[in-house]
Amino acid sequence: MTTRVLIVDDHPMIVEGIQAILESYPDIQIVGTLNNGQDAVDQVDALSPDVVLLDLNMPGLSGLNATEMILEKRPETRILILSMHDSPEYISTALSHGARGYILKDVPTDEIRTAIETVMADAQYLCPGAKGSLEPKISDGRETLTNREQTILLELAQGQSNKDVANTLNISVRTVETHRKNIKRKLGISSTAGLTRYALEHGVLQGTGI
Repeated sequence: MTTRVLIVDDHPMIVEGIQAILESYPDIQIVGTLNNGQDAVDQVDALSPDVVLLDLNMPGLSGLNATEMILEKRPETRILILSMHDSPEYISTALSHGARGYILKDVPTDEIRTAIETVMADAQYLCPGAKGSLEPKISDGRETLTNREQTILLELAQGQSNKDVANTLNISVRTVETHRKNIKRKLGISSTAGLTRYALEHGVLQGTGI
């Protein structure tokens, strides 16, 4: 089975190097190379990649924001972050935004292939040099919510339906349902009432009049 890969990085030499490596494998198809996050968001539906190798720091739309926006359009896409930064803060933030893995740009060539195989098997991948938290947590032991998840939590906690939230944020109902499931999983909450209570206790509803 062929894995479709999109490479997004604003450094041409890095793109060319990764492309040359991956094109040597018969089971990997490079469906495109782009140099900024906005193009990746705009073209992800047309290119239909299984895996996106995404630079963390690019002009304009950052890799973190691009990750969230790509996953809103294609939740099944696996995002592998490419970065020169190996600090736990960078790694945990990328994972909390929905990335399935994190690779440093100086990794051996065969490790990129390993990372792609790993995320295609629905597992998380961190290269050996990226030793951060596998499960980013906040102080009460729960996983952190992304900015988009916090926005959706606010809407849900105010009694909005999935359809209402979708209309407000101009996204699909399916995307809202996916975020809602992820929010409940991360917070360990099974009911809408529980989400509202969590939002009240953690200040999410401050300034809304609730």
